[in-house]
Amino acid sequence: MKALYRRYRPKTLSEVVGQEQITSVLEKAIKNGKIAHAYLFIGPRGTGKTSVARILAHQINDFNYELEDDYLDIIEIDAASNTGVDNIRDLREKAIIAPSKGKYKVYIIDEVHMLSKSAFNALLKTLEEPPEHVVFIMATTDAYKVPVTITSRSQVFTFKLANPSVMLEHLRKIAKAEKINITDEALEIVVRRGGGSFRDSLSLLDQVSTLSDDQIDADLLNKALGLPAQDALISILNGYAAGDAAHVRDTLAELLDTGIKPEVIADNLITTILDNPQPIWLGLMDKLTEVSRNAYPNVKLLLALTAPATPVAPAFPVAPAPKPRAVMATAVKPVAAAPAPKAQPKPEPEPKPTPEPEPAPTPAPAAPPITSDADAAEVWNQIILHCEETSPGIVRFLHDADYTYADSKLTIYAKKKFNQKQIDKRRSVIAEVLPEGCTIEVNDQVLAQDADLAAIAEIMGGGEEVTIDE
Repeated sequence: MKALYRRYRPKTLSEVVGQEQITSVLEKAIKNGKIAHAYLFIGPRGTGKTSVARILAHQINDFNYELEDDYLDIIEIDAASNTGVDNIRDLREKAIIAPSKGKYKVYIIDEVHMLSKSAFNALLKTLEEPPEHVVFIMATTDAYKVPVTITSRSQVFTFKLANPSVMLEHLRKIAKAEKINITDEALEIVVRRGGGSFRDSLSLLDQVSTLSDDQIDADLLNKALGLPAQDALISILNGYAAGDAAHVRDTLAELLDTGIKPEVIADNLITTILDNPQPIWLGLMDKLTEVSRNAYPNVKLLLALTAPATPVAPAFPVAPAPKPRAVMATAVKPVAAAPAPKAQPKPEPEPKPTPEPEPAPTPAPAAPPITSDADAAEVWNQIILHCEETSPGIVRFLHDADYTYADSKLTIYAKKKFNQKQIDKRRSVIAEVLPEGCTIEVNDQVLAQDADLAAIAEIMGGGEEVTIDE
């Protein structure tokens, strides 16, 4: 039995789903007889490039695609295994021969970016002066590797990943036709995991169709694929926003106990944030991307989720528009007849207008006294917001830094020497937000999470956070 992605492969341009911006143009070109000598299909894998190339090759020759015959006038070449110049020279020699049955001899070159430089040069000779009966259809996932000389001589069509709603409806129809009893929530997981690729999504649907003879729901699918439930992800993010480290730690431990890898949890948390971006969650994304690169990803993930939440404010605050000045109407007096000119004394120079004093800078908001970690987090947010208005150049260094507050002393851990120097230059700006009597220390060290590591050791059996430099 054929796989689903092969069984439901489109056979005409009108059956292609999600690429109407391409198929409509090609259908009009075929109808009007305006066939180009070279096409270049670019886009991610699984979006239908090869399928459309085969359909186009059949339709311009009036071949029946459903028969799946091996027509001699349609030649498919895998550039990944035919990269040399000799292969292209052989193609050039055979391209001169007229087609045996159809109107055109069509060469479909898949993954054309894999050709060598000399092979591209040989192909260019044919594209510059192609025989009238030859059509090249090239497909690639890496368009930037195709020389501009080839691209400029081809009609370029860009294939896009499928819209989630389009993919969901497509999978729903196939599931109904195949009598696969699956819920919409489970199909949404398939769509998410497929990433907009029709082939990947259909392959995954084919895989999960055998999970149960009864209804396939989201819980069953998550367990089969080793994915965290969406409710658990939302619960972790809400606990992070509320500063409830105990809840986050317990929920995360439950997910890890089921065998879900921390890298998978971090990846799904990022996807959840992107689907529903909240300012309080956005500051977490940078830390989540580091989980997969760490020697102890479970430790890194827990540290990221139990750190104080820092909401991300707009990088460029919009200044209010200036108010228009009121224009005073001036009455015009009638001008009397001028008397005979008399000698006038030399006018004295008018005194220079006294410049208006510049407005005093707006003082930073007064900071409340720091008596707890929550107060320290609030003051840290005020520091970032104040620096965005007065010294935006150091905001990104503050976002990367950690901090502690003890004995009326704010210690900023910049992590890098360069970051430390940049923050230290604006020490006076930061001090404007701090309570009276508070001192500042800026160093290039990384904050040691001793308390957190002790809690992690109790749950995970020990471990030391080690960052691997790429």
